[in-house]
Amino acid sequence: MTVQDSLLAPDLPFPIFQISQTVRRYLLYDINTVTWLRRTHNILGVFIGSLPQSPQQNVFFGLPMELQPEEATLLVEKGLAFIADDFRTHKQAVRSPPRAMANYKATARKEALATAKAVTKQKQLKTQEVLQRLNVRQGTPDADNTVDNDEPDESIFDTSTQETSSRPVSSSVIPYSSTPTTSYPPIPTPSKQSSLPLPEVSASSYALFKHLHALGYFMSPGLRFGCQFSVYPGDPLRFHSHFLAMGHDWDEEIDILDLIGGGRLGTGVKKGWLIGGAVKNSDDNEKHVATSEDGQSEIGRKPGDFHVRTFCVEWSGM
Repeated sequence: MTVQDSLLAPDLPFPIFQISQTVRRYLLYDINTVTWLRRTHNILGVFIGSLPQSPQQNVFFGLPMELQPEEATLLVEKGLAFIADDFRTHKQAVRSPPRAMANYKATARKEALATAKAVTKQKQLKTQEVLQRLNVRQGTPDADNTVDNDEPDESIFDTSTQETSSRPVSSSVIPYSSTPTTSYPPIPTPSKQSSLPLPEVSASSYALFKHLHALGYFMSPGLRFGCQFSVYPGDPLRFHSHFLAMGHDWDEEIDILDLIGGGRLGTGVKKGWLIGGAVKNSDDNEKHVATSEDGQSEIGRKPGDFHVRTFCVEWSGM
């Protein structure tokens, strides 16, 4: 991590908000945290926020960013984040002191009014420039018909220009409505003591995800290609994905048609069909098959616990 990355790093651990107890989706609202994770920890996520002006479009998305369960689990294991209850946090914030909420609303209204005045002033300056250009065009004397320079120019454009330049920005400007991009100003950051349990992830998919992430790969959801992860050798803004990854248990039987279909699909889109899983009964894996106090297996709760083997399938023509 460079000095610049350390200066831009968020306060650790940062909250990952779980917005539902049934669906369990994990969101990030802070753009600084999102960019820091992408730059230093190869975490991509998926933006799901729609534009307020075009709520039905599905091309340009923004905050919040939804994390895959595997991504959220990895960040919690590394001690970088914790799972926060979004509903409980907002419920407590609603009960915050009225003065604090009133101060926040006053500050937001002040910023919106300043933005509206700045836009109005910019429009007036553009209007003034247009009028000046028109005045120059129509006020230029011809070669045969010269105008006495001693007489003042009574062009209507000069009058409009003077009025426009001397007219102050109206105090009755309607403030712009602003939508905060983060919940942190009005809502205090939740404490780690109230963190929720780790996300429920498949042991096979998480083992593969953790293995590839440790090798420096970027991974995004692979639904469009019929796989679990699209694997990139670097940032997707610079590279195309190289593999379509599927995680399996070591003793899991894989249908031969799935292998053929996956290989043909991967080759057709110039990628490799990658399958992998944690080796069963390996000495490297014995320590990670631990049992928690509630009797459930805690697979993958420590970095480096998995010994994963991967295989790449490609379809060759006759």
